[in-house]
Amino acid sequence: MRAGRNSPSASAGRRTRVHVVSDVHGNTEALARAGEGADALVCLGDLVLFLDYADHSRGIFPDLFGVENADRIVALRTERRFEEARDFGRELWAGMDRNAAIVSAVRKQYAEMFAALPTPTYATYGNVDIPGLWPEYAGPGTTVLDGDRVEIGGRVFGFVGGGLRTPMRTPYEIGDEEYAAKIEAVGSVDVLCTHIPPEVPELTYDTVARRFERGSRALLDAIRRTRPRYSLFGHVHQPLARRMRIGDTECVNVGHFASTGRPWALEW
Repeated sequence: MRAGRNSPSASAGRRTRVHVVSDVHGNTEALARAGEGADALVCLGDLVLFLDYADHSRGIFPDLFGVENADRIVALRTERRFEEARDFGRELWAGMDRNAAIVSAVRKQYAEMFAALPTPTYATYGNVDIPGLWPEYAGPGTTVLDGDRVEIGGRVFGFVGGGLRTPMRTPYEIGDEEYAAKIEAVGSVDVLCTHIPPEVPELTYDTVARRFERGSRALLDAIRRTRPRYSLFGHVHQPLARRMRIGDTECVNVGHFASTGRPWALEW
């Protein structure tokens, strides 16, 4: 585990303000403003917009296959008919180089979004991100962390990116043991930053999609064991509860930034 890059410590009498965003999903315009008034920006992933479930005309999928097919794939997934959705997707992709088409579209989105990130930014991956591409676009003002720690204004932030395996099979899903190892590597921190929430029903249920997203039991156990001041995450766009306390820890879904365009602020 690397320690990460330290930001300047807060001087005596000076407060530190950090803005936190997650689930950017292509909202480059708002991302460019997200760091205004803050000492640092924290981004918890999902920069890529593959398919907007609120507006089926936006994203890589409708750009390639049209809105009508996007309507169909969203309906199947929302009804949890995942096998039918995969079969339908295979029909659409037949005869195409799927990987090349997706990577090309993601590269275009990453070029725009990483250019919009302020300095300094501390970022980790979401489950729909492609980690292998990030080194090509993350400039010197952006520190990418995954299973790592960094000090910001005298407080230690830990970062764990990605999601756990699901029937959706998004690009950066990993096994429970691998995810737990990253949580363990971070250890005890003041602010624990992850893309997915701890495994708590109120934090993992999406009221619009009408399903439970995958949260992490290892993350929940770490919160109870190490008691960080904050556990910050995204992933669930319309959660049943946006925040709750687990022991001494304030757990906060920092919001579906693609929809709100507003960062969550942490100040001390």
